[in-house]
Amino acid sequence: MWSHEANAGETAGRKNRPVAVGVRISTASGDLVLFFPITTKMPDRNRFAIEIPTIEKRRAGLDADLPLWLILDEFNSDVIGRSFYLEPEPPLGHFSKAFFLPLLREFIARRKSFADVRRSR
Repeated sequence: MWSHEANAGETAGRKNRPVAVGVRISTASGDLVLFFPITTKMPDRNRFAIEIPTIEKRRAGLDADLPLWLILDEFNSDVIGRSFYLEPEPPLGHFSKAFFLPLLREFIARRKSFADVRRSR
């Protein structure tokens, strides 16, 4: 779900989004997962987003012919094991560490200014 949807009082995303990047974080209250959306719509230049290179789309099991962007300034979070939204499905693939780790480091440095839609209840 996008933050503007949550801010408008919506409780579910407008469409099924089976493809996202999940990052698992251990916390005292349980394992938290952050989901960063992947979209075909080119984001505004002021967004913290990156176009996914063809080789990374292939590694992740995505359609290499589609233009795809990974959005990092807006994400959903949920608690594993207590989620009403997570469905246990095997991952399609993964991004390389060389591609994703620098993005994750930048996210951590800037995270306080980003929009988090908390899915846990």
